[in-house]
Amino acid sequence: MLVLNCSIKLQMLEKMLMWSFPESLKVYGAVMNINRGNPFRKEVVVDKWPDFKAVITRPQRESEMDDLDHYTNAHAVFYKELQAYKELLENTNTINWGQIFQIQGLQDGICEVSRTVALTMDVDVKTSSFRTVIHSDPDTLPDIRFQMDPKLTVSYLDISHASLLNETWSRGGNPRCQRYLANLICCFPSVCILDDKGCPLSWSLTDQFATMIHGYTLPEHRRKGYSRLVATALAKKLHSQGFPAQGNVLETNTPSVTMLKSMNAQFLPCSFIRMIHTPFHLLSKPRL
Repeated sequence: MLVLNCSIKLQMLEKMLMWSFPESLKVYGAVMNINRGNPFRKEVVVDKWPDFKAVITRPQRESEMDDLDHYTNAHAVFYKELQAYKELLENTNTINWGQIFQIQGLQDGICEVSRTVALTMDVDVKTSSFRTVIHSDPDTLPDIRFQMDPKLTVSYLDISHASLLNETWSRGGNPRCQRYLANLICCFPSVCILDDKGCPLSWSLTDQFATMIHGYTLPEHRRKGYSRLVATALAKKLHSQGFPAQGNVLETNTPSVTMLKSMNAQFLPCSFIRMIHTPFHLLSKPRL
């Protein structure tokens, strides 16, 4: 196991990961953020260098940790050989198996390996799967100019909006999530529509893996084109900064799937997989 902390090697890794799109997209997004100031304090672990067969991005070990915060304790994974990934995961110096954490990736093998290794570590695993989409060409994004109420403003999220985002996110509703969302707002691109009082009524933001997340419009403002405007504006902003405009959507979320198709989004053959790992001894503790 090696921790890549050399800027030249990390820049090399970023370019090498491009050869393995789309399966490497989650790790690629995290590595891009590391190479551009590392605002979320991440680091990269590989099985070997430069001919790596598995790579994991994780929180820096010297960072202050909350063992119950699976939002921040998040890892992106990509492997060329499944056995190499399994051996990297089994190394207790790679991941802190004593905390609640998540693993994200775009390869089916991560489920098989996570469950196998977690069983030996006395850790429970819960899996979610989503369709993966990418706006690979900014020129195919739709024209978003339309007559909008002059009282409304297209802007970006502020840390004061974190409470509203926490209340409306399907994965939120707790103090840890609110802190996480506040950190994302401070660190990464976002787009929102503000009313005349400066309150968001539609928004989307970017996470630590350069993924567009939490696209949401307040119920009373839906069916007006705001979600499409926000998503398109954020995708264009990411492209302007050199990032891939990627996202995830539930297969059953018909309105979002329809909207993404109207934006000419490319639905990738690989699914996005998120696995929440919880040590058995923490299962009964409240996750506030």
